[in-house]
Amino acid sequence: MNAKKISYSEAMAEVEAILKRLNDGELDVDRLGAEVKRASELIALCREKLRAAEEDVTAVLDKE
Repeated sequence: MNAKKISYSEAMAEVEAILKRLNDGELDVDRLGAEVKRASELIALCREKLRAAEEDVTAVLDKE
């Protein structure tokens, strides 16, 4: 799945699932690096979506 095409909610749900697997000890060493990398990518995507939303809100409020 392309990270740019998923919603904020989907990205957060995936991050939460990764964190749950980490906390539950479900990840072996072979998958750990890939899961941490994916979580990092998803967090960056969420930050970008939040930043864009903040800019949109600010632009609307500045017009009033």
